[in-house]
Amino acid sequence: MEDRIISYGGQAVIEGVMMRGQKAFAVAMRAPDGNIVVHTEPLAKVYRSGITKIPFLRGVILLWDALGLGMRALTLSANTQTGEDEKLEGPALYLTLGLSLAFSIGLFFLLPAGLGGWLEHLLAQTTSALWLGNLLEGVLRLILLVGYIWGIGFMPDIRRVFQYHGAEHMTINAYEAGAELTPENVAKYPIEHPRCGTAFLLTLVLLSILVFTALGPLPIWWRLASRILFIPILAGIAVEYIRWTANHLKNPIVQMLIKPNLALQHLTTRTPDLAMLEVAIQSFQSMRKAESEVVV
Repeated sequence: MEDRIISYGGQAVIEGVMMRGQKAFAVAMRAPDGNIVVHTEPLAKVYRSGITKIPFLRGVILLWDALGLGMRALTLSANTQTGEDEKLEGPALYLTLGLSLAFSIGLFFLLPAGLGGWLEHLLAQTTSALWLGNLLEGVLRLILLVGYIWGIGFMPDIRRVFQYHGAEHMTINAYEAGAELTPENVAKYPIEHPRCGTAFLLTLVLLSILVFTALGPLPIWWRLASRILFIPILAGIAVEYIRWTANHLKNPIVQMLIKPNLALQHLTTRTPDLAMLEVAIQSFQSMRKAESEVVV
């Protein structure tokens, strides 16, 4: 039963779902003609290397690769919808990923840090205000994250992506419960899942509030630099925390700790229809089949 708990993850894409296992991934997409198109690939060797056994380091490396994998899946699904056959890989893939990360770091880390530093400068005569600036920075970061997710959820296309996100969660929940994977069966399972990327984002932001507040006042350039330099460290800790909670879900304390993560998922998931669940199930089953064919 252990492999049912920690081995599988996924991601919603445009009109489809990506499912990732330990050795392969699959992307199932609903094409414009109504048929389900499936693409499978083996995972990079890093997923089966000794790095996956090194706490904290594995989180940073696998997270970076997972971001690239997600971008690849989004490109595949977008091309299926448009009928194009362009490939986003190699330098182009990582340039796109780098620009996306730069935007995210600027919006969710540097902007709050700059505003917090500005508050410290205004209230420099009050010692407590120096710490208040760091705390305000963290609260602003949290508000930006939640507000951004809430805002994009009103876009019709993003709403459908969130429905596929819910279908992904429900499929994995049904599998982990040992249920037969049919749309009608999967529809009975929860839409939240403790290993969701949303949980990682919230954990990362909450950790940043604690760590950056503890750092105390810094000159503005050191303040901004520290926010960037600490991201890999915080990401590694967040990944280990998510892994630990996923392995101890029966513990009452863990159940209490993950409630904020599960609550935030109500913004990133929507109830899917049976056709969407069919796509998620096809993605999961294709990934399982691909896993059995990968030669280690």
